[in-house]
Amino acid sequence: MNFLAHIYLSGNNDEIKIGNFMADSIKGKKYQKYPRNIQKGIILHRAIDFYTDTHPVFRESTHRLFSEYSHYSGVIVDIFYDHFLASNWTKYSPVPLKDFTLNFYDLLKENFAILPTKVKSFLPYMIEDNWLLSYAEIDGIEKVLSGMNRRTGRKSNMNLAVKELKQYYPEFEKEFKIFFDDVTRFSKVKLEKIEIL
Repeated sequence: MNFLAHIYLSGNNDEIKIGNFMADSIKGKKYQKYPRNIQKGIILHRAIDFYTDTHPVFRESTHRLFSEYSHYSGVIVDIFYDHFLASNWTKYSPVPLKDFTLNFYDLLKENFAILPTKVKSFLPYMIEDNWLLSYAEIDGIEKVLSGMNRRTGRKSNMNLAVKELKQYYPEFEKEFKIFFDDVTRFSKVKLEKIEIL
């Protein structure tokens, strides 16, 4: 799952949303220095990632890409799935996607001091180009994949994966919908069970 899905799966607690969003920049036990609900968000993020990587439907999606993109296939499918969440947003949330994204950016700006350095460095670009809203369009996904390809030294060729997204669009969308129902249920249960000592 990519940014939009992780934020959505955090529920309504702002600190859990922040923790889930920034979790990839927090290694090992360093999460323990953060406030309780941010810790919960980080732990939830890690649980969602493990659940995603081992889910048979997600693996079906990645298998379709593996011959071309090898170990980058999972990253690409994460981004594809954010596209399907954004493009089907009204099915999942009564709050318009534009409002949801702007509210989240405001939340991050209000809590800028607590964000890891890595997140602080890309946040202005994320807000300026409204990454979360751009996921709803294939052009937006292409831009995200191109940026990720640059960050891998152009070794991943992820920028080319829009071709497979277009070619297998109904298959990816069907898999997303099955998977997302499962991961939504999983996240709600997991969130209730997380205990911070």
